[in-house]
Amino acid sequence: MRAGLIAVLQESNTFVRSRTTLRDFEEDLLLEGEAVREAFAGSHHEVGGFLEGLAAEGIEAVPVLAARAVPWGPIAGDAFERLMDLLRRGLERAGPLDGLLVAPHGATVSERHLDADGRWLGLVREHLGSRKPMVATLDPHANLSRAMLEAADALIAYRTNPHVDQRERGLEAARLLARALRGDVRPVLAAACPPMAMSIERQLTSEPPLRAILERAEEVRGMRGVLSASVILGFPYADVAEMGSSAVVVADGDLALARRLAAELGGALWDARRELEGRLAGVEDALERAASLEGPVGLLDMGDNVGGGAPGDGTHLVRALRERRLGPAIACLWDPEAVRKAERAGPGARVPLRAGGKTDALSGEPIEGDFEVVSLHAGRFEEREARHGGFRAFDQGPTAVVRAADGLTLVLTSRRVPPFSLGQLTSSGIDPTAFRFIVLKGVHAPLAAYSPVCRAFLRVDTPGPTSADMMRLEYRHRRRPMYPFEREAAWVAWGEENFPRLGSGGRR
Repeated sequence: MRAGLIAVLQESNTFVRSRTTLRDFEEDLLLEGEAVREAFAGSHHEVGGFLEGLAAEGIEAVPVLAARAVPWGPIAGDAFERLMDLLRRGLERAGPLDGLLVAPHGATVSERHLDADGRWLGLVREHLGSRKPMVATLDPHANLSRAMLEAADALIAYRTNPHVDQRERGLEAARLLARALRGDVRPVLAAACPPMAMSIERQLTSEPPLRAILERAEEVRGMRGVLSASVILGFPYADVAEMGSSAVVVADGDLALARRLAAELGGALWDARRELEGRLAGVEDALERAASLEGPVGLLDMGDNVGGGAPGDGTHLVRALRERRLGPAIACLWDPEAVRKAERAGPGARVPLRAGGKTDALSGEPIEGDFEVVSLHAGRFEEREARHGGFRAFDQGPTAVVRAADGLTLVLTSRRVPPFSLGQLTSSGIDPTAFRFIVLKGVHAPLAAYSPVCRAFLRVDTPGPTSADMMRLEYRHRRRPMYPFEREAAWVAWGEENFPRLGSGGRR
């Protein structure tokens, strides 16, 4: 038997004005055919799990396409059409397939297709035909759509945030596909989509109330007749009708069972909606608390979350640390212009810089002053441990480490790279434990990488296109009424009304 492998992964922030281009994919990952196998074999990504799982089941893996771009604005229309052309070409080259393992992100938006994942999954289903199985993994930051449900025979979301179980979910998906191909099971799925959006600040899966909901999902997975169960957190920075939290259950031929259990898990999310509102601390409050903590302290810059599509050049938190003389502190800022200036000056030179704060007004004012150019680097590094996103190879482009007389150290990068690996610092010769404060452009994802060196973490509600305060964002396409925007929103987690157009049972 032959199973195709496809991954199209991009988290699209519709509150970012810039568009994700084909070049963004080329700079990160855009591979066809056997190059996909070479890139992912042995990795902690779900595609690595696909490969290992299919090999264990004696099924030939046929890599088709792997495309990934760092989270940013919606995919430009021409870029998305080019990806679809590559997808069609890859499927034709793959020849006859018995089934498919696919890895959509679940929160991908293009200019022409707000439900970009549903669009490409539908194209793949059309090519595969209605009778062959397709199993998909999802990032739990997906915004689940009817089109995704109708295209797949099973949807399996990662269970952790930070996402450190991607390989395991890839293995799970491969095993389920193998069982379906052998005729041992007949997957059917259903979803429940309560009208609620979960604050990004509350999406840490190891803490209440999510921990208890995920523990219940684990109990559901152990029930007779259940093949998989997932709790989907949602991505509040994609302004689409499907935005919000949901639950998916895959059962063995029993759609009624899948629907009942999906409703139960969706009801658990709905019952916890007030606890899942953000507990937000602004810059002033966060730094007042930070001043009493022993370092290193990871300050999570939620409004400038690169892993959620923010630019990574926000200066609000860095400026506040500097003004209060809290340090020594270090931060990474995306600023190709400042890197070039540091390169021209060379290591050991002092150079006046205006660093960061250049994308728009939300980024804050640039950090100005004379900086010593400590070192220059190519910006490439690898991560061998299981870290958020399953990334192995990183390339932040030419990188400059600069230091001000007041103890502020900046790592200036030419490309936007989220803080998913300690290598972002250590590859530039930096000892993270030498700093009292480390500014991290994320919310939960950096914890997997930085927990070994940080004694504490504080989440800071900074301005930006990934503001933890959803009330700051202007939505046009979301459902209405929806909690917490309309606090009177109501939902009953049982019966046929539990399955609106967004959450109807999927393939039968």
